Amino acid sequence: MTVESAPSPPDAAAGSADLSRIVITGKGGVGKTTLTALIARFLARRGMTVLAVDADAQMNLGYVLGLPPGEAAAIVPLSDNLDYVEEKTGARPGTGWGLMLRLNPDAGDAVERFSVPGPDGVRLIVMGSLHQAAAGCLCPENTLLGAAMAAIALRPGELILMDTQAGVEHFGRALARGFGQAVVVTDPSFNGVAVAVHTASLARQLGIAHVHLAVNRVRGQADLDRLDRHLALIGGQPFTSRHMLPYDDRVLDSEPAIDALLEASWSPFTSAVLGLGDALTRIAGRVP
Repeated sequence: MTVESAPSPPDAAAGSADLSRIVITGKGGVGKTTLTALIARFLARRGMTVLAVDADAQMNLGYVLGLPPGEAAAIVPLSDNLDYVEEKTGARPGTGWGLMLRLNPDAGDAVERFSVPGPDGVRLIVMGSLHQAAAGCLCPENTLLGAAMAAIALRPGELILMDTQAGVEHFGRALARGFGQAVVVTDPSFNGVAVAVHTASLARQLGIAHVHLAVNRVRGQADLDRLDRHLALIGGQPFTSRHMLPYDDRVLDSEPAIDALLEASWSPFTSAVLGLGDALTRIAGRVP
């Protein structure tokens, strides 16, 4: 089930956002990576050029997309490619303080050099994460990742789906700046909805005008009523659209890859995911 409404007015930063760049976020364990992979492959099968960006610290998107396990495990994330980090920032991670660090490195070649082809023609790039929690925002890895995300957001002719880590920290680092749409994934629980509303607010502060709510694992009308109660209690800005994704045992049974979901008979769950993909591409002006 899909419910659509007009988006709230974006702030001044929205003028630089591209509606073909979509960030997918939410509380941990609600199905963000599975949803990202399904949308990516559905849209690629419709003839779109899709780049999937794994910005989750768990780095599981390759497995879920359906890359062979050995190939997915062999991917070196961008933040762990020490030679590339040093080449672009002038500083090698882990070599100590006092180095001259380029704050605006040119990482426009990251996709060509480090993305890998996946099923249905989807390309995947794994961003990685920081390994030194106290390194601060000026460490070489973080500087490089920010520059790479800014460069990816400027790539023409691609639909870009970015799977993010749990919570809202990536919005604090502004890695989603330049993205024009966000899908906030939740389950019907109070905690999930609270994180979703908070994340939606931060997304709009970054200038993301279109923020969609995807409620996963909906078991029936009781869950829909629970969702409405939570939203009424928490408050927050309205979402551009709301998508109810029914609970489906096959999602768990298909792990880690989604191939079984794509090849199995159609279900209310896969139909709802495709409806979300349609809403995203319609706003992006990319309906095939």
